[in-house]
Amino acid sequence: MTVLGNLTKFRLSAPVLRLLVNWYPPLIGAGIRATKLSRDFRYAKVAMPLKWYNRNYVGCHFGGSLYSMTDPWYMLMLLNILGDDFVVWDKAANIQYISPGRQCVEAEFHVKDELVKSLQSIKPEERRIFDLPVDVMDQSGNIVAHVTKTLYVKRKSNGLVQLPKPD
Repeated sequence: MTVLGNLTKFRLSAPVLRLLVNWYPPLIGAGIRATKLSRDFRYAKVAMPLKWYNRNYVGCHFGGSLYSMTDPWYMLMLLNILGDDFVVWDKAANIQYISPGRQCVEAEFHVKDELVKSLQSIKPEERRIFDLPVDVMDQSGNIVAHVTKTLYVKRKSNGLVQLPKPD
């Protein structure tokens, strides 16, 4: 059992969640920092400088670190936007490496009002599986990696959590 356990039972403010995520060991180990998280959880910005400990064999950002900087954000944002009546899971991800990351990289995450309204209209017997894209960019504006996150959202029925079934 982890020290913190399941944090979804707590209603964390955006500044507190950003602070906790910035102290999360897998992200610290790669040098990943959440630089912004809006109070309404609809925008996040994450950065990762190129350091000796997150470089690959040829001196560019390690691909696993590029993916790690995009991994939790959409799920965390939607969990906080939708609240306790919904189950939100990362279902899949796809990453395409576009160009070598040779400097600090950033990724920005946006959750649009239309998506939130659509998800809030889910009936208890429904589930939604959808993709959200994010680009990892270097400081020169070049795309380093394109990531597509696949998320699963379902309204809880009678307070019970139903985990997604494998396809």
